[in-house]
Amino acid sequence: MNRIAASCLVLSLIWSGLESAAAQSIGSTYTSTAPKDCRPVGKPSELDGSTTRVCPGKDGLMVLIAEDDLREVVSVGRNRKAAAEEPAAKAWFAPFNSSENTVEWRAAGTKPFAIIQRWHIADGADPDQHGRPNTKAMLVVTRLPPGPICHVAYVDAIANPNANELARKAADEFAREFTCGKDEVKVIGTRGRAVELATMH
Repeated sequence: MNRIAASCLVLSLIWSGLESAAAQSIGSTYTSTAPKDCRPVGKPSELDGSTTRVCPGKDGLMVLIAEDDLREVVSVGRNRKAAAEEPAAKAWFAPFNSSENTVEWRAAGTKPFAIIQRWHIADGADPDQHGRPNTKAMLVVTRLPPGPICHVAYVDAIANPNANELARKAADEFAREFTCGKDEVKVIGTRGRAVELATMH
């Protein structure tokens, strides 16, 4: 092999190594679950006002938002039926609650492995001037396929000024190896009122 061919081979190996590293770089992208960006499923129930909608996600996944009795669940799947059967679709918080409309997708290269979403948990012990409960903010980290979809970690957004960083770190370190139904959801950082409310039984 002459010197030029050898140099080309070395450069080729370096380039493929860089491409491989770039493909596995971890980063975030975002989608919306705002009603205007989603498709409603059926009609709102006249009895309890329950609603369901599906929203476009990443890598062929869709986000399911189901609200019933002022409580929401958020799940992910290839279609509505699949998302509704995941453990995340059965992860109810006891107090009234709602999720914000922005979903952060953590991905290695182009393959998402977790989502992060901000939730608001109603605190019945802290009423506003009209007697309605104030809400406490919390970030929820949810693992994605391969394997089941379920909550991995909770980060109290008030007790932890760096809550976003903590949630991303939890997603990157725990989501892919987390076993739904066996591993316990982790509380990351300082345990504040939102987490206390969310983990009430």
